[in-house]
Amino acid sequence: MYKFPVIELVDRYCIAKLKFAKLGDNKEELDFYTDQLKDLNLDLISEDLDRLYEVHARVWELEDDFKKYTVEHKYSLEEIGRRAIYVRNILNERYILKNRMAEILNDPVRETKKYG
Repeated sequence: MYKFPVIELVDRYCIAKLKFAKLGDNKEELDFYTDQLKDLNLDLISEDLDRLYEVHARVWELEDDFKKYTVEHKYSLEEIGRRAIYVRNILNERYILKNRMAEILNDPVRETKKYG
């Protein structure tokens, strides 16, 4: 049996769930992470898990927008910078949610971020 820290498991699960919703080509991956979650009390973290999924969905949309970038639709450096800061702020929310779920489920592994 695989043992992931909660912060990694919930993150990978949400990414796999979003990928399945968008592309539908990773059922085995989604099933794997879903199976890993079965030993956790999801009632305790369901709201945070939903919010983490939403965080990943926002990042997906921003990345998808950049993938559609063409020479005709250039982004200014200011716009690229603005979006980079926005993504950083979204990812900050991501690690706060992951750490809170780990704390609620008494998992000792935490993610730390330091800027500057």
